[in-house]
Amino acid sequence: MKPLQISAETAQKFAKSLNLPLEQIMHMPQHILIAKLAEVQKEEASKAEKD
Repeated sequence: MKPLQISAETAQKFAKSLNLPLEQIMHMPQHILIAKLAEVQKEEASKAEKD
């Protein structure tokens, strides 16, 4: 499997928000990465509603 076609800066932001190593982000299948990002976004939205 080839690495994702994203910039290094974007990969670093994803790694930070998902608390995963950069290498794991770069070799993660795209559909899984999108699902994880959606999950994080839902968590942040629910926290914002509570505040």
